[in-house]
Amino acid sequence: MIVILTALNIEQDAVLEHLVDTTVYEHDKGTLFDVGTIAGYPGHHVAVGVTGAGTTTAAALTERARAEFSPAVMMFVGIAGGLRGKLSIGDVVVATKVHSYQGGRSEDDEFLVRPRSWELSHRLDQKARRLCRGNRWHDWLPEQARTTEPKVSFAPIAVGDVVLDSTTSELARRIRASFNDAVAVEMEGSGFAHAAALADQVPAAVVRGISDRADGGKAEADRDGGQLIAARNAAAFAVALAVSLEPKPDSTAGSAAPTPPSLPPIHNTMTARDHAKVGEQIGVQFNSGAR
Repeated sequence: MIVILTALNIEQDAVLEHLVDTTVYEHDKGTLFDVGTIAGYPGHHVAVGVTGAGTTTAAALTERARAEFSPAVMMFVGIAGGLRGKLSIGDVVVATKVHSYQGGRSEDDEFLVRPRSWELSHRLDQKARRLCRGNRWHDWLPEQARTTEPKVSFAPIAVGDVVLDSTTSELARRIRASFNDAVAVEMEGSGFAHAAALADQVPAAVVRGISDRADGGKAEADRDGGQLIAARNAAAFAVALAVSLEPKPDSTAGSAAPTPPSLPPIHNTMTARDHAKVGEQIGVQFNSGAR
């Protein structure tokens, strides 16, 4: 089982486009998950949930999904604002680091950053990079998206509970100064990554499609369909990664169970009458001791 979480319905729908035979699974606290299999891969089971925006709910529902499904891998999939001119709308970013940029100490004349970061597991990193060879993951893109040939970047992202839509605001300057390696910005990845790390380091990945450039033009990019393009491309890469990660059937399945080691024989020469005599002796000793 693989769990894929999203923040928005448009992101969830993009993932569900790749699943068949889906059913609704209701957690006892009311959280709903769509559980199905990847089209063409009936052994690949995926549970998809939507958290809403923000790091707090992302963390809470990540732990809820982990406890409920005990997944082999978890992913958070969706859209992000680009922080680098080289990224085009629809390009995909696999987060090698997830920076939580809001932690710090505020003093009279400055803000001292106290960041926390979580890294992508080596195993997921290696699997994801192989999908880029010959753009094999493009097979999972919608037909109309294949002509644009979206690229994949492996780089850090910055995360906080703020919609960033400026290159000159105080927050934009802080991210540029203190998290200069980040190529994208979003609102859930740190909560997800933190919860996954606390859950015995369950392998987790954040996959984001670039929907805007966080430069004041978000509304226009959204009107032009940037969110849908980014969500579908991120979902395509995530599903391709899920297929590559699904464990193969155990080669020993169906074979005879190993024979447990034999224990040495126990030779007991005492009879039932002997056991009774021993019990009487113990009783006498106990009674005499009690006096």
